[in-house]
Parts: sequence; structure tokens; C-alpha cells
Amino acid sequence: MWELVLETVNYIKSKTNFIPDYGVILGSGLGSFTDDIAIEFTLPYHEIPNFPVSTVEGHKGALVFGTIGDKKVVAMQGRFHYYEGYSMQEVTFPVRVMKYIGVSKLIVSNASGGVNPNYKVGSIALIKDHINMMPEHPLRGKNDARFGPRFVNMSEPYSLSMIAKVKEIARTSNIEVFDGVYLGLQGPTFETLHEYKMVKVIGADCVGMSTVPEVIVARHMELETFGISVITDIGSEEHLESITHEEVLKAANEAEPKVRQLIKELILQY
Repeated sequence: MWELVLETVNYIKSKTNFIPDYGVILGSGLGSFTDDIAIEFTLPYHEIPNFPVSTVEGHKGALVFGTIGDKKVVAMQGRFHYYEGYSMQEVTFPVRVMKYIGVSKLIVSNASGGVNPNYKVGSIALIKDHINMMPEHPLRGKNDARFGPRFVNMSEPYSLSMIAKVKEIARTSNIEVFDGVYLGLQGPTFETLHEYKMVKVIGADCVGMSTVPEVIVARHMELETFGISVITDIGSEEHLESITHEEVLKAANEAEPKVRQLIKELILQY
């Protein structure tokens, strides 16, 4: 893994001398955040050695380098999922690369199904913690101490100070946000009625198919991390509406301007 990461990092550095401080992973329906970036360089995934290629609709597949104000940012237009057939090492490979091209702070976004009764479609949840129920762990196997320690402290996977800053931004911008515990499942099926019930019973507020592996690897390398989720459907033990990927994208797109504003201001102010 170390040699693969270095090969990819060296390739990117041969294409651009841009050194980002912030890394942003854009989830379903949130790819237009790049419109807020003064773009200096774009690198399609298929040109990057050792990079997977996103196969999911709504995930464009490029690294975008640029600035927001005086802050330097690299954004992933499209992420990789375990359910696409990639290993957890492949899913999280871009986070490793981000670290070694200069990133110290990571922002991850996603779309999720809500079980918290206070949520509605379009609600914005700031992820304060997660529950990992994916069938594979991205740190399984021999640990390379050059990346981080064998046993990773997960007492604060999501930065409390970044969450506090976004809450402050939301108040001044009159944007409603919620706290949320995110539960990661493999997918790609949407949850059944009783799977939603399980999610609620074990203490989560929302559920999705991404984010958790990336955050684990980010914390392995001591990247300060912030997570935000758009609630695109609601499930409970009593009622479950039919949901399609197109409806998820539609709900995410409708909430996108608010999410974009929160992320942009976080980068500018933090």
C-alpha cells in the first residue's frame, strides 16, 4: 500500500504543484460544490495510477484542485463504495493519497436514510459519531506504522470544534441542522422495515453505505474530520415508503445549496 500511495502521490505532484490543506469528498447529489471552488486543475480518476473509478450515477469521477477564498482545497467528485466490488483498501485509497499531497482536514458528505423522528426529507445532519456495521474493516491486515498506529483512538472521529463552527454558521445563516449518529451498512440495497428498526434500536439516527471506512482511515492518519449528511428518505418500524436512487439524488440536490454554504463557510472560517 505504501508504495502504491507514493506512486500515485508522485504522479499527482508531477501534474500540479498545488498543495491542498482541505480535502472534500462529495457524496450523492452534492457534486456541484465544485462550483464554489476557483478551479486551478482537474484530474480525472481514470488518469490517476492505482485510483478506482466511480461507477455510481451522480458521482462524476475527478479530483478538483482549487481555492475557496485563501484556502486550498482538493475535492473528490464522486467516491468509491464497498458495494461496487472494491476492497476497503481501494475504497479508502484516495484518503491516503490526500494525506500525502498535503491535506490535514477532511470533509465528507453523504446522503442517508433517517430514522430519527425529528428528521424529514431534506434535513441536514452533522455527524457526531458513527456505528460501523460493514462486513470488512479498512485497517484489517498487517499495519504499516508509516500510515498510523495499529490501534486507532476513535474517541472523537468527527471533530467537535468543526461541528461547533458549523452550528455557529448555521445559526447565523438561518439553516436548520441536527446532530446525528450515522450507521454504515454495506448496501447496495436500501434498508428493509426491520433493518430501519434495528438502526434506531442500536442508537443511530441515520444509515448509509459510505463514509465510515473513509473516516476510519482519516483518523488512522490523524486527519481532522467533519461529516455532513442529507436525509433523503425516512424509515421507521411502522412505515417504509418506496425509494429509488433517482429520488435520493433529487432530495440531495434540493438540499445541496444549504450544504454547499455550510461547507464553504467552514472552509473559509475554520
